[in-house]
Amino acid sequence: MKKMHFTITGTCFYHGKDFFEKGMTVKLVKDPDNEYDKEAIRVELEGLGLVGYVANSPRTVVGESFSAGRLYDKIEDTAEGTVLFNVEDGVLCCIER
Repeated sequence: MKKMHFTITGTCFYHGKDFFEKGMTVKLVKDPDNEYDKEAIRVELEGLGLVGYVANSPRTVVGESFSAGRLYDKIEDTAEGTVLFNVEDGVLCCIER
């Protein structure tokens, strides 16, 4: 299986990021109607709903993780990811395909 890493960003506009823990499952949902980014991917958590977005800017992507633009065509309309690390600049996660 191939692992693709991504960063959750924008958490400060929703519930923050302090509650993210290694092993948590997040749901990725393509958001083609997003007025700011046609390749936007929402990140949702059961019980909370929207918790952020997959980073899509060089300023918000942590390390070599995939941006939303690079990940967009590699996933279906929805996908599941796993939290790996909660770091200062975001929440680093992965998808296994």
